[in-house]
Amino acid sequence: MSKGNGIKSSLFGSAGIYMITQVLNASIPFLLLPVITRYLSPEEFGIYSMFKVVSGLVFSIIGIGINGAITRVYYDKNKGELARYIANSFLLVTINSILMYLVFGLFTDFISDKTYIPNNWLWTVILVSYGKVIFQATLVIWQVENKPFTYGAFQILQTTLNFTLNLWFIISLNLNWTGAILAETIAFFGFGILGFFFLLKNKWLKFKISIQDIKHIISYGSPLIPHVVGMYVITASDRFLITALVGISETGLYTVGYQIGMIIMILQDSFNKAWVPWLFSKLKQNNDFLKIKIVKFTYIYFVIIILAALILYALSPIILQIMAGPAYQNASQFILWLGLGYAFNGMYKMVTNYIFFDGRTYYLATITFITAVINILISYALIKLNGPIGAAQGTAISYLISFFLTWYFSNVVYKMPWFNLRQKSN
Repeated sequence: MSKGNGIKSSLFGSAGIYMITQVLNASIPFLLLPVITRYLSPEEFGIYSMFKVVSGLVFSIIGIGINGAITRVYYDKNKGELARYIANSFLLVTINSILMYLVFGLFTDFISDKTYIPNNWLWTVILVSYGKVIFQATLVIWQVENKPFTYGAFQILQTTLNFTLNLWFIISLNLNWTGAILAETIAFFGFGILGFFFLLKNKWLKFKISIQDIKHIISYGSPLIPHVVGMYVITASDRFLITALVGISETGLYTVGYQIGMIIMILQDSFNKAWVPWLFSKLKQNNDFLKIKIVKFTYIYFVIIILAALILYALSPIILQIMAGPAYQNASQFILWLGLGYAFNGMYKMVTNYIFFDGRTYYLATITFITAVINILISYALIKLNGPIGAAQGTAISYLISFFLTWYFSNVVYKMPWFNLRQKSN
């Protein structure tokens, strides 16, 4: 089989399964969207949105980049060593969660005031974040093992539980935004525990403290915390700024547009899940001819993902008419910029993988810090100038800047023939 055919068979076979899984998985929240937008007011939906934003930020901090670390060391360790490594990762995550709980206890009133999440509901943020870290780590193991069917089934079951609980809590029990938060907390924490026992049963956890493993996790993951937090600032600062400068109701409208724009994220993230294990295995070969093939394909991908964002925007009036209630029709104004932002984020993922492979993740901390600062400044200025749509514009511009900076530094740490596609193999 030729190298080109190898790309098509091994990569696209898994990518197709991941794509189907992601589409099925994402269809459940989209089916839930008409329920939420008809039973929750924009203000109530805004509170639920802020819960998701804050829990996502906490997830990024307590997770200390263990998913990327596990993916990287998978190719260098035997199963016993990796099982010990994963167990030590979970130990650090547990310690981080306890520390975060203490921080929330010290600054309860401040956090509640800025996020609109009532004091007595902040505990759910910690619980859902901790469960999500374990849940995602379980998925990562199946991803690197190239078990997309198992990966997909576990993810879809979790989302189905979330969907079912939402319907029960919001419609039957009339719990409004509190029902949505409870559903997500139970679904993620429950499946986090379930994932833990799956890993334990399959001997992916070896409970032996290793200073060497802990040092590697911290050295690999610590530079990623500013990176991940910075990326989350880019992703979430728009809703913080809209809430502060415009109001929580407008945050609810914006979030509906954001969820429609996430269709592009689903496409690019699905592909990246299949791309990363395949790419890492090929980069180990250090084959010049194969590198040219990879670069050519990457350029084609860039064009396709941008076209997908433009097509989504063209279809957005129809999608909103079907998926959202009358109170949310103004969300269409955000979809073009958010779709393009997710397209640029997909392009970023294609080039950041080389930095993860090389291991010099501290470059990402610098890039995301710069981008996050630029994002806040641009978004603030554009919201003042253009209203809420300025947040979507700022997000798209920030993702584009992040892509270009990451592309440059990825070529610093790992040379690829980005501008030398006529090179011949030896």
